[in-house]
Amino acid sequence: MEKPKMFTISFASVYPFYIQKAEKKGRSKTDVDAIICWLTGYKQQTLQQQIDKNIDFETFFAQAPQFNPNASKITGVVCGFRVEEIEDKLMQKIRYLDKLIDELAKGKTMEKILRK
Repeated sequence: MEKPKMFTISFASVYPFYIQKAEKKGRSKTDVDAIICWLTGYKQQTLQQQIDKNIDFETFFAQAPQFNPNASKITGVVCGFRVEEIEDKLMQKIRYLDKLIDELAKGKTMEKILRK
């Protein structure tokens, strides 16, 4: 079975769109990075290294140091799918990130976004 195209897209190519979406709503790159680091366990420096390497989403999540156990608390609809019902674990991780960026752009507090 062929991999979904999203798995092979470079994370670095999508990352600027996450920042752009956040900044349009008065949020910052720092907020976006905090969300990505919370979800994946990357530190700021290792996140930047992954971006510089231009790796795909599959590799980005496969190499993530520690996927946040509270990610399962992320619920809702993104791209027409309920994130908690997505069966493919990689696609679910990608959609979790999309959902968190959406929440940031909608003005939720970082405390709520990071499920504290």
